[in-house]
Amino acid sequence: MKQTPAYTLYRPKWYRKRVSTYWWSRQWSYFIFILRELSSIFVAYFVILVMLFLNALSRGGADFARFQEWLKSPLMLALNFVSFLFVLFHAITWFNLAPAAMPVRFRGRRLPDWMVAAPNYVAWLAISAVIAWFLLRGE
Repeated sequence: MKQTPAYTLYRPKWYRKRVSTYWWSRQWSYFIFILRELSSIFVAYFVILVMLFLNALSRGGADFARFQEWLKSPLMLALNFVSFLFVLFHAITWFNLAPAAMPVRFRGRRLPDWMVAAPNYVAWLAISAVIAWFLLRGE
């Protein structure tokens, strides 16, 4: 008759090498990855800012004028400048990831990465030019 071993609280621990909290700062590609993830916070900030802009616009001229004055404060100018840089970084890294996320095949061969990413940049430039034309046409 087999005897079952007695239960003990001891369990051997697996060996796990300690990883620093700042593991991502030691290699450039990891650092860029973390920066890209953090840039999502600034993308969300701009979404909220646009919603506040539309809300102030819908409430009338006085509210919109107060909103514009608030945006002219040095703190908001600095925050918007830093946010713009992070959103720009987010967009560029997103477009550069497109070939990995969507490998396009043509006649049985995978298209080069630049051929998948380039249309994103062309569309971005075209849309930016149209918006700039509307904003700067001098009315």
